[in-house]
Amino acid sequence: MSGNTITPSATCSLSRAARELELRRGEFDLALHLGCVRSVPDEGGGGRRVARAEIDRVRAEAGFPEALRERVKAVGTTDGAALMGVTSTRFTRLARLGLVVPVKFYFNRYRVVVWLYLAEELRQFTTDEQNAPLLSGRTPEGLRDQLDEGLDLRPRNWRGRHMGFLLRQTEDSWARAAVVASLLDPVQVAEIVQDPYERAHLNRLRPAPVSQAAPDSPGARIAERITTADDPDEISWLRADLGQSVCEAREDHPAPRPTPVASTVAALGSAPAAPVGRPAGAPMPAAPPSPASAQRIARERFAAVDDPLRTTESARSRRLLGWLRRRNPDPRPPTAP
Repeated sequence: MSGNTITPSATCSLSRAARELELRRGEFDLALHLGCVRSVPDEGGGGRRVARAEIDRVRAEAGFPEALRERVKAVGTTDGAALMGVTSTRFTRLARLGLVVPVKFYFNRYRVVVWLYLAEELRQFTTDEQNAPLLSGRTPEGLRDQLDEGLDLRPRNWRGRHMGFLLRQTEDSWARAAVVASLLDPVQVAEIVQDPYERAHLNRLRPAPVSQAAPDSPGARIAERITTADDPDEISWLRADLGQSVCEAREDHPAPRPTPVASTVAALGSAPAAPVGRPAGAPMPAAPPSPASAQRIARERFAAVDDPLRTTESARSRRLLGWLRRRNPDPRPPTAP
């Protein structure tokens, strides 16, 4: 076995690592995102794992586990305002202006977005003397005008931070391009990546949704709005980044696509004879497809638009059958009247 290979016994699952590091799962996820705990890909394709050596390193740090918990502590608006010594209204204004950046979000029972911020970053912002005018007194006029116009940089700042989290966890060039594509509307992606097989490959590598809400539910639709870029400047930047990432991925290795039909026919060698049809006489009319069959055919046709690789084999079989029929016409003489 190679010395660079990490065996399963040298790593543990994310849930096991969270228990050994004495963190709740939400805290552990933040520790991974922030780089406090490093993970490695599972060689068996089962997600990511944490090396035993990494767990030992973190446990050996001074002040464990309190110091680690403090580094990943996330607070909401009320606790964040108390931590900074300002009102909740002023704290929200600072967040909308992008002066404090959220690290995650969730929905409360009223489907209202609740933003969370790192307590450590809020303390750093408060202790910086340059930020003192923002913590007391009137908000500068230019900033007030932006707030009156509806400025809210919380979703955009979260997207930028989240994209950085995802990029640090992958090394594959196509997976990195998929991270960028996940923040754009599908129409924008189709304009940049015009090859349908490349778009299908990006879609398969798309990161998991940040929200656990059921598809098409109100929560899922709100999460989709948050995770999709809507600012013109942000969209322009992401489009340029996606184009560059796809070019680099193509140079690394092409996206998977079906093999040409001609090569498949050559590999088969001599084609078998076509099956003999029914005896002479009136042909039996074909029965109409059942409702279940009709729904299956409709689903397959719809899936072919979204992922052309799904129906490649069936399309190849139909073309091959047509080729065989042209080579082996029906030898029966025409039926006498």
